[in-house]
Amino acid sequence: MPKRVDHEERRTEIAEALVRVAGRRGLHAVGMRDVAAEAGVSLRLVQYYFQTKEKLLLYGLQHLAVGFGERVAARVRAAGENPGPRAMIEAMLMASLPTDEESRTFHLVYTSYAVLSVTDGALAAQPFMKNPDAAEEAVTGLLQQARDARLTRPDLDARLEAISLLAMSAGLGTSILVGQRSPQSATAVLGHHLDRIFQGDGRRSPSAADAE
Repeated sequence: MPKRVDHEERRTEIAEALVRVAGRRGLHAVGMRDVAAEAGVSLRLVQYYFQTKEKLLLYGLQHLAVGFGERVAARVRAAGENPGPRAMIEAMLMASLPTDEESRTFHLVYTSYAVLSVTDGALAAQPFMKNPDAAEEAVTGLLQQARDARLTRPDLDARLEAISLLAMSAGLGTSILVGQRSPQSATAVLGHHLDRIFQGDGRRSPSAADAE
């Protein structure tokens, strides 16, 4: 009896091959033939699943986003039960910093997508921005929760701070990649700005709780 092919698993294997090649050579230098060789499959099979390079790149981007979400979830779990808005925001920001091989590949390839979409019309037509927008919405929502719980100053602009934190994290990640600063230095900068936003350790003070 012929073995049943798990098409989603095969697509994932090809996407992982794309990410590996892009992490070594840069996304701009990756072709479908390169990905096929990395995955150990035929070019025809890659074309069967993705038809065009743009569709392959988009699927690879979605695969990266899933992996990023898993790393964030792992950091949140490590923070214990009911970690609070600060710990969850910190988990998102830290997961995107290139502090190990996996996160380095994520940052390098994800940044390459953004740059390539500026000059590649077909890739630009794909919904690239939905993942960054989702991150902005998530951080904004967490900051609003923190403000409502009196963990920040009452006039905090949650949207503005979310944009600032995400932009800062992206810039710090690039500075690590090019050797401008160390992961420890970047982590300290993020911690400094989270300390600026959150009051104390990011938990409600006894006086605030007693006042209700």
